[in-house]
Amino acid sequence: MNCCNEKPIIALYSGEKLCKNHFNQYFNDKIFKTIRQFDLIGKEENLGIALSGGKDSLTVLYILNKLSQQNPKIRINAIAIDEGIASYRDKTLEKAKEFCQNNNIPLHIFSYKEEFGLTLDEMLKILDVRPCTICGIFRRYLLNKKSKELKLTKLATGHNLDDECQSIIMNQLKNNIQASARLGPKVGLIQNEKFVQRIKPLYLCTEKEVTTYAFLNRLLDEFVECPNVSQSFRAQVRDMLNNMEHKFPGTKYSIVNSFLQTLPLLKQKFKNETIKVCLKCNEPSSNDVCNACVYLEKLKNSMVEVK
Repeated sequence: MNCCNEKPIIALYSGEKLCKNHFNQYFNDKIFKTIRQFDLIGKEENLGIALSGGKDSLTVLYILNKLSQQNPKIRINAIAIDEGIASYRDKTLEKAKEFCQNNNIPLHIFSYKEEFGLTLDEMLKILDVRPCTICGIFRRYLLNKKSKELKLTKLATGHNLDDECQSIIMNQLKNNIQASARLGPKVGLIQNEKFVQRIKPLYLCTEKEVTTYAFLNRLLDEFVECPNVSQSFRAQVRDMLNNMEHKFPGTKYSIVNSFLQTLPLLKQKFKNETIKVCLKCNEPSSNDVCNACVYLEKLKNSMVEVK
């Protein structure tokens, strides 16, 4: 079913086909409905947007920048992490810099090299570990630490419905229910001054919808994927879910919507989760020493052994 007489550019899982103008309206309405439904953004915020320069984060920044222009009490800052992935991160960072310069958005870039002494590529030559495992730990560590230093009230990420669906299934396959309890449009179990609240404005938008929106609005002209992603467990789950979605349209929506119904029970079950402080860096941790410091110690020891 077409929305109007204009040429459709996308078919939704419901079967409805939308032209460019109607799709942009549909997508924008969906984002702001998500923000209202889950109370993601208050009337006065100093928002951070985790910016990689990819389609998801650029889309979040583009939309929240429009929101900021409409409401001066909502300020935005972009935060980019340079992991040091050759022939990949430099390209996406250039896109991030260009977008922020053209839209007068403050951009703060922090690198693994400056913060930890090594790039991700260098770390992977020292430790035998999955790239996404160590990268994710250091990336989350820096985003939270730097968000606090910048006095941000919340940090918006580009996680979409596909990402959330993958996380739900991954946690089920790993029997990690407590990790699932931390998911949702608002990340985490409890509010704590050691954590900057993370939010997901794209929570109910599919990967297909975000990609379409990004290209239609010229937020990027090519799709660049991290070279390490193919080695991840997430990539295997992603391919499985894409296959299911192809055979049974609406599968991903069903998984996320059913999860949202059980999420309050999960958060209630684990509401007394204890947040410790890392003995080495004073950052929040579930253990006496945070994962970032554990890996930094492993890197240090491995480098000593090599010498």
